Amino acid sequence: MVVLKAIRPAISCSSAGFEIDPSVPLPKVGFVKWPLPAPSPSLGLTGGNNARLRLVQATEESTVSITNDRDTTISCENLPQMATDGKATNIVWHKSSVGKLKRQELLKQKGCVIWITGLSGSGKSTLACALCQALYSRGKMSYILDGDNLRHGLNCDLSFKAEDRVENIRRIGEVAKLFADAGIICIASVISPYRRDRDACRELLPQGDFIEVFMDVPLQICEARDPKGLYKLARSGKIKGFTGIDDPYEPPLNCELILPQKGNNCASPSEMAETVISYLEEKGYLQA
Repeated sequence: MVVLKAIRPAISCSSAGFEIDPSVPLPKVGFVKWPLPAPSPSLGLTGGNNARLRLVQATEESTVSITNDRDTTISCENLPQMATDGKATNIVWHKSSVGKLKRQELLKQKGCVIWITGLSGSGKSTLACALCQALYSRGKMSYILDGDNLRHGLNCDLSFKAEDRVENIRRIGEVAKLFADAGIICIASVISPYRRDRDACRELLPQGDFIEVFMDVPLQICEARDPKGLYKLARSGKIKGFTGIDDPYEPPLNCELILPQKGNNCASPSEMAETVISYLEEKGYLQA
């Protein structure tokens, strides 16, 4: 281990930045000149380009020992620990000085995710658009993550197999989390048939910021509507693994809002949007 002797200047760090005590003179800062390795013609290296070869090796476990003396011993320990989640390694989270609270103050609202789930044809996209329009008329910033739209780009490489459906929802959940962190009201309109996948998205956000809205519309009504003609294709066997026909849909057990179908009568999109907005107002999401 290399030990460096450094003089600690009278500088303190606070949330506002660095503060320097003007009563204490600061020492001059100098540089240590490291000897260059001998030129190596066999490797095509000269003294000039050897200067570019500086290897600094950081260890995950490091500490900085601080004493009360003005002379401080610094060792290569206690550097920021690198994250090793997933397949990516040697990555460190870089924090911004402008955080979620400041962004929310700027937008005069609180970021959250409204996750609209239900069968195909249950009215998820219709509600999402009506809700986005209602929020816009109130001067609130929102953005829709529509399941079909995302499969045109972000998720165009995914099929409707079970494992790809899991990855589809994982990606949408991660993007929705970013929107919420930006202070935006994110409206995710996606079938998301599996309960465990929706719950995993909920775990990505702080408590209360994931608002699950269940479009509780029976299969027979959704199939009668069939706005995209998908149920007909599924019944004829031209589409495999279609939710509600030959692939299950798991209704939420503890969602925040249920918008039920009352017989043959269905609330208008604007009425359903007002129901969601009332919830947002009650929970304080429409103000910073």
